[in-house]
Amino acid sequence: MAKVVSIEKHSASKVVTQNPWHELRSFTSARIALGRSGNSVPTQELLSFQLDHALAMDAVHCALDIDAFIEHLSHSNPVVQLTSQPPIKANSKAADRFMYLQRPDLGRQLDDACWKHLQAIRHSESKPFDLAIVVADGLSSVAIQNHAKPVIEYLLASLEKDEMPWRIAPITVVNQGRVAVGDDVGECLQAKIVLVLIGERPGLTSPDSMGMYLTWQARRGSKDSDRNCISNIRPQGLVYEDACQRAIYLLKEARRLELSGINLKDRSSIEEQIGEQLDDKQIGNFLIG
Repeated sequence: MAKVVSIEKHSASKVVTQNPWHELRSFTSARIALGRSGNSVPTQELLSFQLDHALAMDAVHCALDIDAFIEHLSHSNPVVQLTSQPPIKANSKAADRFMYLQRPDLGRQLDDACWKHLQAIRHSESKPFDLAIVVADGLSSVAIQNHAKPVIEYLLASLEKDEMPWRIAPITVVNQGRVAVGDDVGECLQAKIVLVLIGERPGLTSPDSMGMYLTWQARRGSKDSDRNCISNIRPQGLVYEDACQRAIYLLKEARRLELSGINLKDRSSIEEQIGEQLDDKQIGNFLIG
């Protein structure tokens, strides 16, 4: 008969052999120095991996409650005060989540009805828009549900204090949208700058990471090299205040220099240190110029 071993006499710390790098885990959320139990991964680490994988899968497949999100935005004081109309609900050409995941191209364009609706809004306005803010669920609706509203409120409050006034279009919330869907919104609204807030592809330790993409004079067919990206926006990554300060810097520079993308560098931290404004406008290849 096999010998019965008391669990109380064999704690997890004795069963698991610690990795020599164990202390480095306090500096990163990456899965390093997991240790081992015999020749296997410790049970606690395996369960943690399975939980994070499930959270990432949920972030991709869970639908954004777009009506509730728009309702919350509609009652936000900065949104009410600084945008010309209430937030707009829009749809991409991807009819459902399955199609969205299978056909990325359909998530990059507005459907025909929304295209016409946004054009009608532009024609009803007497002055052009400086900025159009677009919110898209992307690959993590959880990120948008958790982070988009506070980031938008901070952005709008900061823009209100700018010396040069900003005319801001109604916020467009796109269902089943990808980054490039902001190009369609920018073209329809004829906005000088488009700022897209979108849920990023979730990692195993970051299921709710949000990104921001800025494009000067966005039009359908704009290239990725025309955009500036701020990523990993969440309390455990790039916190709201820091992300918005970078966005404000890029927005002001994009309007001043009339460009975005690879020729517009985020030098906000450098300018704070030296106390002067740098000119990012370049012609040709910045690597050899």
